[in-house]
Amino acid sequence: MTDHLIDQELLAIRHCPSCRGTLPERPTPPALVCSKCGLQYPVRDGIPVMLIEEATPSDR
Repeated sequence: MTDHLIDQELLAIRHCPSCRGTLPERPTPPALVCSKCGLQYPVRDGIPVMLIEEATPSDR
């Protein structure tokens, strides 16, 4: 069993739709947080919601 929410192969090719930054995962609350622009994309039922309209600013 893995500690990751999302398959690491998917994370390796996933980029922020807003700025193309990398998206490390945050476990609580589950989200992918852009390392460049700071937008956070929610992960619902193990599926990242990669819509800019669903993203919220993070406090990093």
